[in-house]
Amino acid sequence: MPALALARFRSAITLGVLAVLLMVGVAWGWGAVTEPFTSSDEVPVCTPTDIPAETKVYPDQVTVSVANAGTREGLAGRTMQLFTEGGFGEGGISNAPEDTEVPFAEIWTDDPDNPGVRLVKSYLGKRAKVVRRESGLPGVNVVVGDDFVELAAGRKAVQSDQDSEICSPPAEADADTGVVD
Repeated sequence: MPALALARFRSAITLGVLAVLLMVGVAWGWGAVTEPFTSSDEVPVCTPTDIPAETKVYPDQVTVSVANAGTREGLAGRTMQLFTEGGFGEGGISNAPEDTEVPFAEIWTDDPDNPGVRLVKSYLGKRAKVVRRESGLPGVNVVVGDDFVELAAGRKAVQSDQDSEICSPPAEADADTGVVD
């Protein structure tokens, strides 16, 4: 009998140690799963870029944000898709303030002569207006209304008349080399 009791005692100790290890593993796993992700490499939507006078600005250098001032749901998202398909950088999407009355399209900016603004305006067509107003979105701020349907055939580039600053999409690192374009 003492051999049988010793075997049972060893089995109980083994099961107890395994249970403690299981509990430690569960506690560690739960802590790892519930810990917030670290995001030290957050990439901004756009970065300020100095544009010297007489320099051409292309769509891939300009970030556009779109706000919906109309009643059509998803208008800002569809308009943003048109801009990104045209080569522009993607900024923010939002609804315009409720008191906003924009039937077609406007660009809200504090610098109407900015080359990025002039380039985006060429894609909105002759009916679009440039208005001195802040919107708080990154890049060139486009506000679209219910009459807006599609982009015009805009210019391929606009030359800067003076030293300017535009908000450009962030440079992307090459996945193979890690080199920033």
